Amino acid sequence: MGEKTGHNPGKKPGQKQPGGAQDREDRLKAALKANIARRKAQAKARASDKSGE
Repeated sequence: MGEKTGHNPGKKPGQKQPGGAQDREDRLKAALKANIARRKAQAKARASDKSGE
């Protein structure tokens, strides 16, 4: 007993974390933005391929 489970009921989901956690969040945001842009470009390319048949 007394193990840390990673669940922290005192924190709100939108609450900002100090220092390193904020850096991680910024990296994740940037990676997500790049991923979405890449997926949109792929979808656009597929759509133009199908219309060009």
